[in-house]
Amino acid sequence: MVVAGPLSCSALIDKQDVGKPISDLYPHLKGFCDMPIIDPEDPKCPDDFHAAFFATPDGVGQRQARKYLEKGIKVIDYSGDFRFNDKEIYRGYASRIGKPQEHASADLLPASVYGLAELHRDRIARSSLVGNPGCFAVSCILGIAPALEYQLINPETIVCDAKTGVSGAGKNPSPTFHYPARYDAMNAYKVSGHQHVFEIETELSRIAGQGIAITFTPHVVPLCRGILTTIYGQLEEGQDIERIKDAYRSFYGGEPFVRVIGPERPVNTTDVRGSNFCNLSLNVDDRTGKLIVISVIDNLVKGQAGSAVQNMNIMFGLDEKAGLLKPGRYP
Repeated sequence: MVVAGPLSCSALIDKQDVGKPISDLYPHLKGFCDMPIIDPEDPKCPDDFHAAFFATPDGVGQRQARKYLEKGIKVIDYSGDFRFNDKEIYRGYASRIGKPQEHASADLLPASVYGLAELHRDRIARSSLVGNPGCFAVSCILGIAPALEYQLINPETIVCDAKTGVSGAGKNPSPTFHYPARYDAMNAYKVSGHQHVFEIETELSRIAGQGIAITFTPHVVPLCRGILTTIYGQLEEGQDIERIKDAYRSFYGGEPFVRVIGPERPVNTTDVRGSNFCNLSLNVDDRTGKLIVISVIDNLVKGQAGSAVQNMNIMFGLDEKAGLLKPGRYP
């Protein structure tokens, strides 16, 4: 967990590697951040910070966030603990990840805000508790939201086919993600059972004004970082690529981190690697009458840490782009 003042880090808190400077674990931070890791039970742990980032597994934030909120500290949680205002939806989500279905701080859920700035900027600005979105959800929601807002597609026909790099599995080693096993190998997983479906469907249903169920299949590919999602939807009568481009550019007009691209140029995960951008490529299959949107993000930045910083900037009335307006890294 990271706790911070308005513009600087105040403490790094973890149960592992206590006492070690973070730059010993991640040498590229040498000279930029050399703070030691503090145990959360350490009496010397500061409590005069302004924001707490819970980069922790599901279940930690819902047990620990309250003590920070009661001190007036704003909380941004990376897990699914505060992505839902509804206890029943949370139960469904928790069942998919094998966690207790009763939320430990259910009374806080109505006050939480789903942290996708492009959809909830005004609410985030007024909130003290933000549930950072899941990486697949960011890619899918940003990719299809304008099509629902402007009624370009039949909402019952949405299919999201998503590929992610192995960094989405976290830093703990496992046989499945050991390099010799993962190299030249890709596979679908959690077919018809991925937990991010709950937040995708919740947000899309809100936009459409009706309940929406999607088909979502995630895949792991031999790539370190990045998500590429191909989204399909049956076009309503009379829609064409020009109307679709106009709708998407209107919906995302002025958004600092969403770039809308027509069918004239392909998109690549390297276009956004290491950045907080989401690139959307719009295409129409005239033969089948389908909208095809290619959505690419860096799963570790726009898909998690970048969104968290973007949310913090909004919560404190800072420039939303502060610390984030960087190009992708190629190759």
